[in-house]
This record gives sequence, structure tokens and C-alpha cells, in this order.
Amino acid sequence: MNQEHELFWLFILAIPVASIAWTVTHEEVFREPREYCVRQSKEAPRLLKRKFFYLFTCEFCFSHYVTVFILFLTNYTLYHDDWRGYILSGFSLVWIANFYMSIYNKIRIDLKTGKLISKKQEHILNEQKKED
Repeated sequence: MNQEHELFWLFILAIPVASIAWTVTHEEVFREPREYCVRQSKEAPRLLKRKFFYLFTCEFCFSHYVTVFILFLTNYTLYHDDWRGYILSGFSLVWIANFYMSIYNKIRIDLKTGKLISKKQEHILNEQKKED
């Protein structure tokens, strides 16, 4: 693969890494297992067990494991065809995926803020109509 092709795949492969990591660590579909993991990460008697469960609550931490899985599936390397390429691609995928998740989180916050402002304005208008 030439360098442009490798960089293209870096940005493409970061999408499923970000999607999987975000879904497991934030979305409603995994709420119950995540709540269990949060409890275990705080209350487990052993340090190793607490750290293990913490990995499923942090999108940054979990994205490392998703990246290893994606690299295993795709055999993707960056700039080198040996172990160095796997290390470069692994950390690069994690970084890009976390950049994607940050952008997604910012968009979600902006959308939620917009909805709250709209609801508040609607409520104020309804109150004004009642007074008239």
C-alpha cells in the first residue's frame, strides 16, 4: 500500500473503533452492563478487578481494545509491514477514533443545548399566551 492509501484507511478504520467504543461506554443499549462495570470498578476488593471493569466504562481505554480487535481483523499496518507498523497503526487509530468521539460528543452537547433552549422558549411563549 502506498502512504496515501494507508492514511485513507487510518481515517476509515478509526470510524468503527470510535463507533464501537462510544456505543459500549455511553449508549442506552449497554446501560445495565455498564452500570455493573461502574459499580465493580469502584467497589471490587482487588485492584486488578477494579481496573479490568473500568476498561468498559472509559471510551479512551476501551478504544485501545477495540483497536487491537480491528487490527487483528484487518491486518492493517502503518508505514511498516512488521510489528512497528502495528504499533504505529494502533496508537494512530486510537488517537483518530478519540478525536472522532470528541467531535461527536461536542455535537451531541450542542444539540441537547439547542433542544433545552427551544423547550424553555416554548414554555415561556405558552406562559405568555396564558397570561394574555
